[in-house]
Amino acid sequence: MHSVGFDLDMTLADTRAGIAAVYDELSLRIGVAIDSAAVVARLGPPLEWELANWLPAEEIPAAAAIFRSLYPSLAVPVTTLMAGAREAVETVRQAGGRVIVVTGKNSRDALSTVEFLGLDVDEVAGSVFGADKGPALATFGAAAYVGDHVADIEAARAGGAVSVAVATGLYPVGELRDHGADVVLEDLTEFAGWFDGWRTPAALV
Repeated sequence: MHSVGFDLDMTLADTRAGIAAVYDELSLRIGVAIDSAAVVARLGPPLEWELANWLPAEEIPAAAAIFRSLYPSLAVPVTTLMAGAREAVETVRQAGGRVIVVTGKNSRDALSTVEFLGLDVDEVAGSVFGADKGPALATFGAAAYVGDHVADIEAARAGGAVSVAVATGLYPVGELRDHGADVVLEDLTEFAGWFDGWRTPAALV
């Protein structure tokens, strides 16, 4: 069975508008200027890592709590699917595979995002980044992991999965390839073609 893991932000879900809205509101509430456009241009790492670019360490926990309190009402309703996302998930399911979403986003918001978008997945694992995604992928039995960040390549390696990178986030095709991705796609509209060939033994002859 060819079960597959997917990253969430900028892989399955375009969360830029929602995250920008939350950062803009957070900025107003705490009185600190935050460039939300700069933030959404580099989505991937955990919230606390991003907040460290704007706040001293002692102020990060309170700001993160405010951010997470705002996320369900401001961000989730304006989240949209990335091109080919629904079809990619359906391709795996139609082949009898299972799907897990493994993301740096906290589990509550990750699950509500997946449900809002109507994606048919088996599990959601949140609050993990880079190689820390490995155990979730390995436990689930994911044979491949799809993500847009170079850290998702590390995640696939740590989970013993094929690294499938999509150039829909910060990194272009060349950089993803240079970082060692096994497969690089322009976006998820190319996923079904790759997956069908990958899971067919004849393609390996």
